[in-house]
Amino acid sequence: MSTVSYGSAQAAAPVGAPDVVDLRSDTVTRPTAPMRAAMAAATVGDDVFGDDPTVNALQARVAALLGKEEALFMASGTQSNLCALLSHCGRGDEYIAGNLAHCYRYEGGGGAVLGGIQPQPLPQQADGTLLVADIAAAIKPDDEHFARSRLLCLENTWNGNVLPAAFVEEATALAHGRGLSTHLDGARFFNAAVASGVAPRELARHFDSVSVCFSKGLGAPVGSMLVGSRELIKRARRVRKMVGGGMRQVGVLAAAVDHALTHHVERLADDHALAARLAHGLSGLPGLRVKMPQTNIVFVDVEGGRGEALLEHLRSRGVLATGLIGLRFVTHLDVDAAGVDRAIAAAREFCERT
Repeated sequence: MSTVSYGSAQAAAPVGAPDVVDLRSDTVTRPTAPMRAAMAAATVGDDVFGDDPTVNALQARVAALLGKEEALFMASGTQSNLCALLSHCGRGDEYIAGNLAHCYRYEGGGGAVLGGIQPQPLPQQADGTLLVADIAAAIKPDDEHFARSRLLCLENTWNGNVLPAAFVEEATALAHGRGLSTHLDGARFFNAAVASGVAPRELARHFDSVSVCFSKGLGAPVGSMLVGSRELIKRARRVRKMVGGGMRQVGVLAAAVDHALTHHVERLADDHALAARLAHGLSGLPGLRVKMPQTNIVFVDVEGGRGEALLEHLRSRGVLATGLIGLRFVTHLDVDAAGVDRAIAAAREFCERT
């Protein structure tokens, strides 16, 4: 599995320049002109007092879309996952997650640092699943020697893979049967829905809480949301305040999200098609091993330890990607077919010269 770099090596590139093809992440999208207009026209209030009408309407919309009672607007997916962990678990409790899961590996250990919650990482399979037998074995008995097993966390999509429905059903049924709650990190939840053709409500059905992110492929500048039961969201609202997440006239951001939900969900299929185009274009090049994508993320392994050299060559041609051992390319709202073809041509130039 390719390793994704979150370091600053790519930060010095000419970010935001109109002639740059930025494939580092779908987080780099910029608001469209219609989205900016919606933001400018938003009716706002004070969300900490609960009287921002645009936020309230968006929360109700997302809760209904996912089939849950309530939703809570968050600044980021990391904050949303953290509030979920701290709402499901107390000090001395434990959550089970994959050893490559974002909420375990890439969120600063927030659950442990701020909540005294012990993570129990399990080996992640190549498709993002966990072995159900591993989950069963990891759930602790009610014994004073052990942390209390309280929560199972899954992620969909994971590295661009859509979790198999049969696995989700079996894993969550096991967790619920053993007294655990379930949480889904849905940073790219709508990519999973579009790629699988499964309604958001169905994808969310097996989980007690779901975090969804709007600042990736949907193109909003900021924002995630935690959805769940009324009681869970009540606890999460208190946690959000404790971690500094209470925002005021945030309806200007909620308006961007509302616009994205209306106009940018179905078009995620375009991103998936462009990722497939990129993967096919790279797959025939010497020295590259390409993993065919299910959604909008393409992983490429470069033989001979030349990954950094390829990254630098791409950067010199105005194409940005990330990677350490392997390379990651992510298609999104601000990338078109011409940009993908330019990335392929730059990679071909490198591979044929070396």
